[in-house]
Amino acid sequence: MCKILLLEDDVSLLDGLIYSLEKNGFSLDVARTVGEAKSYLSKRKYDMLLLDVTLPDGTGFDICEHVRKKGSDVPIIFLTAADEEINIIRGLDSGGDDYITKPFKLGELCSRIKALLRRAGMRADKDTSVLRAGDITIDLLSSRVVFRNKALDVTAAEYRLLCLLIRNVNMVVTRNRILDELWDGTGNFVDDNTLSVYIRRLREKVETDPAHPKHIVTVRGFGYRWNEVEQ
Repeated sequence: MCKILLLEDDVSLLDGLIYSLEKNGFSLDVARTVGEAKSYLSKRKYDMLLLDVTLPDGTGFDICEHVRKKGSDVPIIFLTAADEEINIIRGLDSGGDDYITKPFKLGELCSRIKALLRRAGMRADKDTSVLRAGDITIDLLSSRVVFRNKALDVTAAEYRLLCLLIRNVNMVVTRNRILDELWDGTGNFVDDNTLSVYIRRLREKVETDPAHPKHIVTVRGFGYRWNEVEQ
């Protein structure tokens, strides 16, 4: 049974969340403050963290940063208010994997949880030398990319960008995170305009219609997401 830590202090929302999550087979611990959440985390391991942003004694970002500093890659979903765009960006940049804005449908939340848990399972796969997502395969040992049974000719920067997107399939990767990942120690700095060029070139190689992409999707205001779909 999947064990989830839910950090939420909104009493009006808690009953519905607990009922829906337990009905879907998840086991829950519920914390209403940052302090309670840290206490739970010191005693138990979780398969997923659901974190509200604003708490009486801090924020969900505090918990996210707390577990990431300890080296944990536990999947994290932020529960945010619809008008908290800056918080969404901060949450993703601090190490969160996904977000869902309030008010949300409980069925949608459960679907997002299951999708993220599947992705986490893929990351834990023993065969770490190969990345797979739908119709694309990346052999990390040979740096070879195969899309629909055809080898793709990509540059080193395009390869790093593609690997980052595939490792986070179906999840938003912020532009800031991408820029950080593509910068290297030799001083090859990638700016925002250059990133847009890389995205366009990759779309020309993997999209049937690059002007209307189905794989490499722009999430306006945040970054990009690789959709695991068959075109």
